[in-house]
Amino acid sequence: MNAPTVLVTGATGTIGSTLVPELQARGADVRAMIRDPDRPVPGAENVVADLRNPESVTAALKDVDAAFLNSPSAEDAAPLQTRFAALARGAGVHRLVVLSQYAARPDSPVRFLRWHAEVEAYVQQLGLDHTVLRPNLYMQALLAFAGTIAQGRFAAPVSGAAVSAVDTRDIAEAAATVLTGTGHTGRTYTLTGPRAVTHDQIAQALSTATGRDIAFQDAPADHFAAALEGVLPPWQLAGLVEDYAHYARGEAAEVHTSVADLTGHAARDITDFAHDYAAAFTPK
Repeated sequence: MNAPTVLVTGATGTIGSTLVPELQARGADVRAMIRDPDRPVPGAENVVADLRNPESVTAALKDVDAAFLNSPSAEDAAPLQTRFAALARGAGVHRLVVLSQYAARPDSPVRFLRWHAEVEAYVQQLGLDHTVLRPNLYMQALLAFAGTIAQGRFAAPVSGAAVSAVDTRDIAEAAATVLTGTGHTGRTYTLTGPRAVTHDQIAQALSTATGRDIAFQDAPADHFAAALEGVLPPWQLAGLVEDYAHYARGEAAEVHTSVADLTGHAARDITDFAHDYAAAFTPK
């Protein structure tokens, strides 16, 4: 039997760069969809394509058995993803795995969750063999705060709420399982860590891993937004504030077993993440 050809969008991103070797370890032929030809993915067939260019996407989808859909953060992410899904069906792709987000729903006050719900609903009505992955807050999102964490502190408008954050390595492994396995058609898997943790507990895990005192400070949403003004575009900053309000309301604390069910091992804990990435949070 020939090895399946799997197209990975966002192949140089946080999830994609981990997903590619996971797929290769399962015997898949990986086609990495990249936008920058100067940043090829090692060991994969690289195709230069952009979600904004349907002709390039159609070419990338030729003779593909399965596709992983993850778009870069963009204000028009939902229409870009729905168009990709339509092109995938037109190209005869047999399976589509969509990266969504924990608690995606059309009536959410969080714009990102509404956008993901729109994509999910569109893919559902396409009649394509598809699976949806809904990961919670990425533990690796802490790397964006690495500079301040290395100085011994970080802040966010989340109060004392707990979040069942998930390691992106577990997301990639779960995605590889679904892309190369059977029995996942029409399923939606919510991906979380093994427990819900507060940001104070995250700070403690980082302190233990680095051997330094790292403190978390709750920040008012307006102060948090002001600190990031000019760093992120207005739409993305507003969405991030909505995300944190969602966390602060305690709406992202539920723990699911999907990572263990799909991968055969327990989801990585925040202490595992802190240990593995300690160098990133240590002063240079």
